[in-house]
Amino acid sequence: RRSKRVRRARYTRATMTSLLRAALLLTLASCSALGSKPTPHSLFDRRSLAGWHADVPEKDKDPKLPDSFVARDGLLVSLGTPEGHLITDSEFSNYRLVVEYRWAGEAGNCGVLVHASTPRRLYGMFPQSIECQLHVGNAGDFWCIGEDVTVPDMEARRGPKDQWGVDGDKKRRIKNLTDGSEKPTGEWNQMVIECRGRSVDVWMNGDHVNSGTDCTADHGRIALQAEGAVVEFRRLELTPLD
Repeated sequence: RRSKRVRRARYTRATMTSLLRAALLLTLASCSALGSKPTPHSLFDRRSLAGWHADVPEKDKDPKLPDSFVARDGLLVSLGTPEGHLITDSEFSNYRLVVEYRWAGEAGNCGVLVHASTPRRLYGMFPQSIECQLHVGNAGDFWCIGEDVTVPDMEARRGPKDQWGVDGDKKRRIKNLTDGSEKPTGEWNQMVIECRGRSVDVWMNGDHVNSGTDCTADHGRIALQAEGAVVEFRRLELTPLD
């Protein structure tokens, strides 16, 4: 009996040891998984334009012109003029970008550019990129600027195939999929742009408004436009994708 009790005790200790070891391994695995989870980070520190640089062609001739982009009251503001772009210093690939913006006055034109590369590629102004349009009434359109992307129903949404292109007066606009996804002027809108490999997807206030594949670029800088209207940005948050 004593031998059985000893064996039982040893078995119990061995079992408990195995269970504790398994629990520890599971805990370590969980911690490792949590530690590797992508962390969102803001591209705007709410105080300055650190991490960005402006490219405003008109300032080449007159450096004393007012700035097109400012940080004020915790917001990044595109003042609309002089026209140009605010461009990240860093390049990015495989990410989700959350942009929250509103028209500060009369709604107009602006855009968020992804995979931006060669400056002033188009019309001596626009960097080579894919634009995710913010223009009032057309938010979520793609505009091809020296880069291209493919969507379903391409001819219906872009026009005759023989007129497609990425330069000049070619059919560069690819219409979004929805109407009525934008908030009234003065209210905050949320655009989510997901760039994964050579795919680009766009959501507007929760609606999936565009989906492109076979993009001719898969990385680059991010840019905001100054294109005539005053736009306030309160969130520019980037999360790496696995």
